[in-house]
Amino acid sequence: MSGGTPSWVIRENASQPVLLALYLREALGIASPVDLPHLRDIGPVGPPRSTDLQDAIERQWRAWWAMTVEPEAHPSPVPLELLDAYGTEIALPTSGAEELAAALGPHAEASRAWAQWAHDTYRTVSATRRGDSYRAYAGTIAEHEREVGRRAHSFELNVEVVPLVEPGVWWIGSMTVAVTDSLRADAAAFDEAIHPIIAELA
Repeated sequence: MSGGTPSWVIRENASQPVLLALYLREALGIASPVDLPHLRDIGPVGPPRSTDLQDAIERQWRAWWAMTVEPEAHPSPVPLELLDAYGTEIALPTSGAEELAAALGPHAEASRAWAQWAHDTYRTVSATRRGDSYRAYAGTIAEHEREVGRRAHSFELNVEVVPLVEPGVWWIGSMTVAVTDSLRADAAAFDEAIHPIIAELA
């Protein structure tokens, strides 16, 4: 919109970089983010690691996760390098991510296949909603505007739809939330769950 009129942009997706990072979070036994539920039917793979190694992997994963969710807000302080086993899907800092890079290698085939499956599933389901996605957000914003008696402030929000074990909405970045796929499929429940997020931003 022009002329100073408030505007909002909501981008909904099940992006493969986020899905990959979450699969690898499970496979590597990473606890962070502690308030974000686990993925369904995915668990740790491989023998336990030493505490020091696991701590290093988790610390490096958290930095990569921030860059993955909101790359513009969390640029790498050093150049990035693609991991051969992941094609063009994962790039890690050339220094400071050595333990993570080594740990990711064995999970390439399984993680890429799962992320593709989850992304395709989302696209199939979202296609059946057609214009419902826009209407769901627009309706919530209109309701908020009626409640507060003014136009919504301009804002941007990214919504990642993910197959988590618990229904809900969680902040995973400064302007990004993760939403459980089962919750997104329930129009009434999703509207109720996303309303506080919209109210916080608008």
